[in-house]
Formats: sequence, structure tokens, C-alpha cells
Amino acid sequence: MVLSRSSSTTSLRLCILSALGVFAVNVTAATTDVTVADDNELPQVELDKIVVTATRTPTKLSNTIAQARVIDEQELKRYQGQSALEIVTRQPGFSHYSNGGMGTANNFYLRGYDSKQILVLIDGIRYSSASLGGAALNLLPADQIDRIEILYGASGSSIYGADAMGGVIQIFTKGNNVKKSGASVTLGAGSHDQYTYGTSAQFTNDTGTTISLGASRNQIKGFNATLPNTSKYNKDNDGFSSNNFSIALNQRINEQWLAGASALYSKSNTNFDDGNFKDAQADQENGAAQAFVDWRYLPGSSLKLQYGHSIDKSDNLVYQSIYNTKQDQISLIGQHKLPVGQGIYGLEYLNQGLDSSAYSIDDRNVKSAFLGYVLANNQFDAQANLRFDDNSQYGNKTTYNLGGAYHLNPNFRLGASYAKGFRAPTFNDIYPGFSGDPDLKPETSDNYEAFMEYNTLFQTTRLTGYHNKVDDLIASPAPTYQTLNINDAKINGISLTSDWVLDNYLFGGSYDYQRAKDNSDYSSRADDYNGNSLPYRPEHKGLVYAGYRLPSLDLRAEYQYVDDYYSGIANTDAQSVDSYGLFNISGNYQLSDNLSMTARLNNIANKKYITTPGYDTDGTNFFTSLTYSWF
Repeated sequence: MVLSRSSSTTSLRLCILSALGVFAVNVTAATTDVTVADDNELPQVELDKIVVTATRTPTKLSNTIAQARVIDEQELKRYQGQSALEIVTRQPGFSHYSNGGMGTANNFYLRGYDSKQILVLIDGIRYSSASLGGAALNLLPADQIDRIEILYGASGSSIYGADAMGGVIQIFTKGNNVKKSGASVTLGAGSHDQYTYGTSAQFTNDTGTTISLGASRNQIKGFNATLPNTSKYNKDNDGFSSNNFSIALNQRINEQWLAGASALYSKSNTNFDDGNFKDAQADQENGAAQAFVDWRYLPGSSLKLQYGHSIDKSDNLVYQSIYNTKQDQISLIGQHKLPVGQGIYGLEYLNQGLDSSAYSIDDRNVKSAFLGYVLANNQFDAQANLRFDDNSQYGNKTTYNLGGAYHLNPNFRLGASYAKGFRAPTFNDIYPGFSGDPDLKPETSDNYEAFMEYNTLFQTTRLTGYHNKVDDLIASPAPTYQTLNINDAKINGISLTSDWVLDNYLFGGSYDYQRAKDNSDYSSRADDYNGNSLPYRPEHKGLVYAGYRLPSLDLRAEYQYVDDYYSGIANTDAQSVDSYGLFNISGNYQLSDNLSMTARLNNIANKKYITTPGYDTDGTNFFTSLTYSWF
């Protein structure tokens, strides 16, 4: 089924309202059941979640210094049939653009930093393209993900190294927290002839063995991505298909020793528009695998040895070009409980390789060592990290961060932090064949942040202000698109998030204000962009939501607003992108002990908007699925 904005959406809305009607007709009965349910049957919503990415050791969100966010299994159910990109870009602080539907070229931004400056990990292993720099989140399916953690700001540079200057996104695959044996089958359908089907199975026994397997297929005919009167225009639908697999194996040897391995793999095909070719398409392979041994030699103290391998391969079938990134990573990470606080230390080795006929330089390695300290109690929170990286192309670099927070009372705290970040240029940045410059300097940044936070049993609210200065920013301004260091940029902003749970009702939202400006010295050049807005960074962005949750029911409505922005540093009228607002609803319902249903209706108002000039976006669209489980 393909829908256009000019056609009637009556049949679509009737279909979705019928599906969501299953939820509505059961609300009264479900509410009646709650009046006689005991406390163990009431919905459980945990606001003060545990996060690992922010400190490299399990820490409560209410004790982290840098802002962090956790998207758990319950929330991920609302994104069936979608990708990791669609999940994270609905979170506070994110903006993005795409050249069409599923699988097409895109970029995302977090607090003014673009995807090349944001590190993506899969189960602790680096995942990105060595040529482009960013991670292909649009090719990772939501159904193979158990949890996503987001770390905001540059503190990740001193914890994880280069490419974490703007933040860290860590994806945890399914199977690392198996509690009981079972299996499930999922079937789904949506707009534009989207169909998904998948199966998963988990096994656990008394000997400490857990196994998880998952496989799924996602395919869609898509919609026409390009707009008329553009050089890329082709009047055809741009389809996408992917086969996705995950596996996890863990063995508890004894109370001190745990060994395990996991992998996530996706093989996909994307059709895209090109002015010279009607049936342009690309094959992609993406994923990561890791194996580890964890020794807990004392309560609160451990040592973990991990090896990981990730891939990002793209084969453009039109231009016969291949870009195959391979990253190998070995790490030894230790935690030691101190009389006051927790000490963290580690050694890492990373090799980045790129198999492509386009480059003469296709390999580099990074050797790293780091130290960290975390304090989390009812009075003070503190974090300090120091990291040393030896890059085979760019030499030595030291980064660090220091932050602290004080609890004025059990519910209210104030905090501040400083972090030093850096990013090494990608292969595209330095290769002359792509207008690159082999003499580029790494980007460096100074990042200041202050916050106030108020937490109770019913809500958590945080107001964060930040000031970031980036030196030697790498960009490719028009008209030459020559990659160069344009001196510096300044990014200032505030972020407000608030999440509430009152009985069975959930509501809240977020608001982000940012000014991301070019602050370069153009005295030696004819063009002058000093003071111009950096591309794709809207000044205002917000989201509000309201929901209703029971043990067997979870309904959510949300409205997302994105302000005006420019697609290029020249800030011309041709580069202007108008503001837009999207209204979506989603729901999960447990039809029986074994059968559950999910449904999502996006862009209910059928809003016509674009995220980048020349490329269209989808109108009203839906997805719904049924899952049958055995226990």
C-alpha cells in the first residue's frame, strides 16, 4: 500500500483506528481490573535507571554528572519496524536530515555536533565508517536491540577516545539479560507495502548458561524521495530490504568468572534516486561482534578482557565503488572499589582498516590508556577521567574531564563539568580525491556544562546549560567544497527535560535551544561565514508527550517541533529549511498471556515538510505487528 499526500488517507486512518480500537475497547475493562489488582500487578516505571556508558561502571542516572538518557526495552517496543536512527532522533538534543525513506543517506546531530563527532558503540565495540566518519544507525533494526544509552557532551572523549567529542550512543543487543527460556514470532505490516517477520529464542539453565538467537526480515517498497525540478529527480519508489541477525551466549563459570560473546549483523539493499540512473541501488553489510571474560575478584571490583570486530560495508552498484570499514578492538578494563568512590582504569588497542580502491592510505591504529574516578552518594557526586591516545597518523593526544554535583537536599542537586575533546579526520577528510587535505589537523574542543536537577518518586526534571568551543573545525564549504580546518565554531545552548509518572499516567517532554555559529577568521579568504549558523542545527526544538500505562497496555501520543534551519554554511534562501511539527501516536497491548500487539501512526496530520532541500519526506504512515510468545 502506497499513500501520497494528494490521495485520500481515509482508508489508512480507518485501518489504523480499527487496530487501535483494540486498545480503546479494553481500557475500561483493564481499568476495572486494576482496582482489584495487587501491587505486584501494577505497572512499574523506573525513572532512576542505571546507566553504564556515562562512567563505564553501572551508575544511577541521578548520580551522573554529564547528562545521560536510557531507552529501555519497554520504550523500544514503540519502534517496531523502524531503525535505531528513528529512535535516537526523537530524543532530546538531536536533529537530523535524510535523503528519503529507509536506508537512504542521512546525518544526525547532537547538541550541535554532527555524527562524525559522536561515537557509536555496539556492546562496547566501536561501529562507524572510516571513510565517512559517522555510523549507519539507519541500517540497524530496532527489533534486534535491547537497550540504548546516550551520553551527552564531551566527557566521552576522556573515557572512550576520539570521535566522542559530541557524545556517545551505545547500543546493547538482545540476549545479555536472559531471565527465562522462551521463544517468539513476530509479523508486521505498514505503509508503502512494508512487511516484517522475525523470530527469537532464549534459553537459560541452572548451570549459568544463557543463549539468545534472533532473526528478522524487513522490506518496504518506499516512496518517491526526490522532488521535481531537482537534479536527482526520478519518479519512482525507493525501496529497502534487510535481513538481520543477532546472537548472544553467556556462561557463568562461578561467582567470580563470567564469559560471553554476542553479535549483531544486518545485510541490506537500498534503492535511491540519482539523476543519471533510474534504478540506482547499494548493498550494505553492517554489524559488530565481541567476546569477553569478566573476573570479579572482590565485591565491587572486576577486570574485563574484551575483543571486538565491527564492519561497515557499502557496495554502490551504479558506480561500482566499494567502501569496506573493518575495526578490531582489544581492551582490558578494570574497576576497583576504593574506600571512597570507584576507580576505573584500562588499556585499549584499535585498528581501523578500509578496503577500497579509492584510497592509498587505508589503515591506522590507536593505542590508549585511561584512568577514571567516580563518586556517587547522597551528598556528593564526582567524576574525573584522564585518557592518552597514540594515533599512528596524528601522534599523541591527551583528553580529560572533571565534574561534580552537590545534593542540596535528597531531591535537588546542582553540578558543573569541564571536558576536553578531539576528533581525528576521516579518510574522506584527508584524501585529495574527495577534495580532502592530507595536512588537516584534528579537531579539538573545550566543553563547559552546568545543570540543576530535581528528582522525586514521581518525576525527574533537569535543566542543562552548555558552552562549547571547537578549534580547527573540519568542513567543506561551498563553492569549492574543499575540506579544510575553518578555525573554530561556538555552540551554546540549554536543554530542559522533564518526565512524570502519576498513577497510570505518563507525561513530559523536552525543549532544546542552541546557537551553533561559525566563529572562524576569514580574513585570508574571499568568502566570510563568520557568525553564520552551522548547517542542520535548528535554534529551537521540542517534544511533548502524554501516555497511559497498565500492566497490559501502553498508549503514547507525542508532538515534535523542529525550528527553521539552513542546509549550508552560506545561509542562503536556497539553503533554508522551514520549521515543522509532527504528531504521532503509538501503543502496545497484551491481548493474552502469549499474544501482544504494537501499533504506531506517524505524521497524523499528513504534514508536508522536508529535512533537506530537494528530498521529500513521508506523509501519514503506520506500522502494526503481532507477537506470539512461548514460555
